[in-house]
Parts: sequence; C-alpha cells; structure tokens
Amino acid sequence: MEIRRVLPQDFWELLHCVKMRSKYAILLVFVVGLVIIEKENNFISRVSDKLKQSPQALAEVNGTEASPAPAENGSLASLRELDAAFSQLRSHLRNVTLQLAGNEDPGPRRHVLLMATTRTGSSFVGEFFNQQGSIFYLFEPLWHVERTVTFEPGGANAVGSALVYRDVLKQLFLCDLYILESFILPAPEGHLTPFMFRRGSSRSLCEEPVCTPSSKKVFEKYHCKNRRCGPLNITLAAEGCRRKQHVALKTVRIRQLEFLQPLVEDPRLDVRIIQLVRDPRAVLASRIVAFSGKYETWKKWASEGEAPLREEEVQRLRGNCESIRLSAELGLRRPEWLRGRYMLVRYEDVARAPLQKAEEMYRFAGLPLTPQVEEWIGKNTQAPHNGSGIYSTRKNSSEQFEKWRFSIPFKLAQVVQDACAPAMRLFGYKLASSPATLANRSFSLLEEAQPSWVT
Repeated sequence: MEIRRVLPQDFWELLHCVKMRSKYAILLVFVVGLVIIEKENNFISRVSDKLKQSPQALAEVNGTEASPAPAENGSLASLRELDAAFSQLRSHLRNVTLQLAGNEDPGPRRHVLLMATTRTGSSFVGEFFNQQGSIFYLFEPLWHVERTVTFEPGGANAVGSALVYRDVLKQLFLCDLYILESFILPAPEGHLTPFMFRRGSSRSLCEEPVCTPSSKKVFEKYHCKNRRCGPLNITLAAEGCRRKQHVALKTVRIRQLEFLQPLVEDPRLDVRIIQLVRDPRAVLASRIVAFSGKYETWKKWASEGEAPLREEEVQRLRGNCESIRLSAELGLRRPEWLRGRYMLVRYEDVARAPLQKAEEMYRFAGLPLTPQVEEWIGKNTQAPHNGSGIYSTRKNSSEQFEKWRFSIPFKLAQVVQDACAPAMRLFGYKLASSPATLANRSFSLLEEAQPSWVT
C-alpha cells in the first residue's frame, strides 16, 4: 500500500507548483499524466503479479533477511524496475510542469523561413531548427518544384518561378503537404511516396507516427538516417505538421525577397525570414569542390590558365551576388510589411559563435531555445578535421569558415571580388589586395556584424 500512495502524493505536489497557472496548464498536466500512467499500467500489473507470488521479496527489500532463492531475487529485480518506472513517471510529469511554469502560454504559431543559396552553410544552420522538438522542419521541399517546372533565368521566367515557389511555401506553412504531390516524380500513389527529397534531413518526417513500418519491397531513395521507415505517408506528415507548434522551412531556391510580401502579409501566418549569406569567394570555392562538373571551366582556368572564363559565367556569378544584395537591402530598409520579420545572418558569425547566433535567431523568431538544440550544437561544432563530408552538418566551426583562403587561387578570388564587390561591401567582407593578404591568417577579411541586421 506504501507504493500505491507514492504516485498520488507526488502528483498533487506537482500540481501545487502550477496551481496559480491557467486551467489549461493544469488540464495539460492531467492529460500527460494519464497518458503516461496508461502506458506504464501493463508493466506495473505484470510486476505486481510477480510480487504476489513472492511475498518474501518485501522482507528482502527492508533488509530483514537475505535469501539466495531465484524467485526472491527475481522479485527484488522486479521491484527495482517498478521503482524505476515510477521515477521515470515522476520525471516526465516534473518536466512538463517545469515547461508550463516557464512558459504558460506557448504563444502564436511561428513560421520560419531560412532563405539562402547553395554552399552557404544553410544545411548546418537549418539543423538549429530541425533539432527543436516543437518545430516541424522541412529540408529543401522546393527541390521537387525546381526538378518538375523548368524556368529559364532572367526576365518573366524568373518572376514566374518566384511566384510558384512562394505559393508552394505558403501551402507548406499551412501544413498542406499535398501540394508537393504535383511535383514529386514519380507521382505518389495513395498519398505514399518513397521519393521525398532528403527525407532523413527532416526529423519530423522520421518520427512516429509519420515513420510507418518499413517494407522490403519498396526502395526508399531518401531514407531516414537513424531508423527504417516505410514510404512517406503524406497524410500522416500533414497531420504531424499540424500537431507541431511551429513550422520551419529551409530553401536555397528563392532569392527575391520582394515576392514574399503576400506570404508575410497572410493573416493565417506569422512569418519570420532569416537570410543567410556567406563570403562569395568561399561560396565559389565550395561549389567548385561540391559541383565539380558544373565548374570545370573555372577549375581549368584557375589551375592551368588554358580555358578562358566565358563572360556568361562571370555574369551569372555577378547576377547571383546582385540578387542576394538587393534582397538584403530591401530587408534592411525595414519596409512596413517586413518590420520585425527579417534578419540577416552571416555564416562566418555562426561558425565563430554557433550557440550565440542560435540564441539570436531563436529570439528573433520568438521561439524558446531548448537543451536539445544546445546539445546538438555542442556535439556538431567540434567535429574531427577529417570527419566532415561536403554535405555534412558536422563542422569544426572555429576553423571551417576561413579554410577556403588556402585553397582558392588569388586570381579566382579577384574575379569574385570584381563581380561581387557591392554585395561584399554590404555584408562586411574585405577585399584581398594580394596573394599574401589572402593567405595571411592574421589578417581578418571580416568586419564586425552590424546590429542593424536584425530588424
């Protein structure tokens, strides 16, 4: 009977801590407690049956008599398991109570858009939101749109692509994941698809109940990393999105900030846009390694000087820098529709102080930074030097952000500086005047970040 009295006493003590909170917090504690108790009920019943068969175990626990009998030893182990189960239950309830005490009102539903370009560290920064349990995070959902709808760069086609991307983002923020079925190839059957791009990079798509039992007959092209799941059930994924408190999306496929105004002004959404930028010299150096086939001319020209750079390639580089600069300038002008909803972040600042920048981004988004996020940052910013692949999110961040300086020829850096000088000046990237300056580790190519970058 002593064991039976433990739960009610502790449970009411916990309720006493939150009795001044709202009725909704108290109701939530009850619901969580009932769910956990129900899960533990079968286990406790089995252990209780064992105790009834071996009553001598109680004496053994009180220290009155030690017996080597196997039945009694088994009962003692069962009693310890029972005690551990109750401890776990109390821990669960205490954690819920502490969360409620620290944040009685979970606040409005936030919608975070991480906007970047390829090789700017967006996968790494996106993990800051992927690791937060109350956020439904999607990694590059617009990849499917880009693969399905063909747009030529520039002019009306660029506008058309931006509008399509924006409308898809809006539906995804509203948890209408069915919008992707129009772009996934092969087309999903019965709302099931094994071809969701980089599914394993979105924890929300790899946890229960979205993770269904795997099927040996189905090849999952982009499978979950830490568990085996069946084809993605888009209906379950949409339901999982609605269960989460917030939504975050990462994309490198939309750069024109002005086209996002209808998204930001939608009364159903509370959008916060984080634009991530990186030194364009470092971006080019990374792209040459990651996408060597597309940058073969750059590599030959830089190493051998045989193949001259085509003007259209330099113009494409200049156009990319200009689109990024124009979006940033728009955000930093603080138009009424973007006020309090735009933040500019440099990858180099994240690499130098990842936890600090994570705290700033979460504060800007109006979200709580959880211990799980802090733990992930601690584990994944001290990776071994040889342990990070080109797509890895594990970074030895204190050294990664300037590594490019020792792998890029100076004449290649000059081309980037000439093409991207306006953007580099806006973002605080210094120009290198000579090969010695570029390779001089003691000379910083980075100016201090501006407080005005958070609007």
